Amino acid sequence: MNSSESSELLIKLNRETSKILWKDLQRFYAQGAVLVVAPGVDLVATAASVANDEAEEISALMKNEKLIKATEYIATTWLAENCEVWAVVVAPWVLVQKERNLP
Repeated sequence: MNSSESSELLIKLNRETSKILWKDLQRFYAQGAVLVVAPGVDLVATAASVANDEAEEISALMKNEKLIKATEYIATTWLAENCEVWAVVVAPWVLVQKERNLP
């Protein structure tokens, strides 16, 4: 992928990123299709890595627990908190990121 295509993908993913209540993503969680991006990690850049199937980058993020499949603990905690997350779809995945709690 050349830099122009890469830039276009980042712009496209950025436009498709939005906030959504976690409860509205439950069916995707139940299907095992939700990936959680750690706070502080660029959600759009991570989505681009997934879209481009950049195995080394994805592997490094997963190894460092910066990208994980949503766990039951996360799902139940976020549901109880009725939290809002940033989300972007990179089929078949939905990548989500909870905003950091500000002091």
